[in-house]
Amino acid sequence: MARKQGQGKSFFEERLKKAINIAVRKDISDPRLSLVSITRVELNPDYSHAKVYWDTYDAGKRGDIKKAFEGIASRLRTILAKELKVRHTPSLELLYDAQFEAERAIEDLLSKSKNGKA
Repeated sequence: MARKQGQGKSFFEERLKKAINIAVRKDISDPRLSLVSITRVELNPDYSHAKVYWDTYDAGKRGDIKKAFEGIASRLRTILAKELKVRHTPSLELLYDAQFEAERAIEDLLSKSKNGKA
């Protein structure tokens, strides 16, 4: 992948994250993706594959959103190739990010534990 000198992996991950968020908002007209946010992107060492993590404000529609992402994955990659102007666009694996739910569960457990001891 052609990169300017000084641009590291984390820089390109952030660039991908921003470009995907913009593409989902502006270039893709699927209403199921209206409440979706790309939370992080993880590239493999050779930049050929990217795990793209997403979250939604409406947890009840995760299944519909997952289907929507499956349907637009190749189109999204095409949009990224044009937007990022890189020689090789990584393949995309779109995954639900359960990080925030796990954080909430831990906070609930900690608060219950704290209240139980008081």
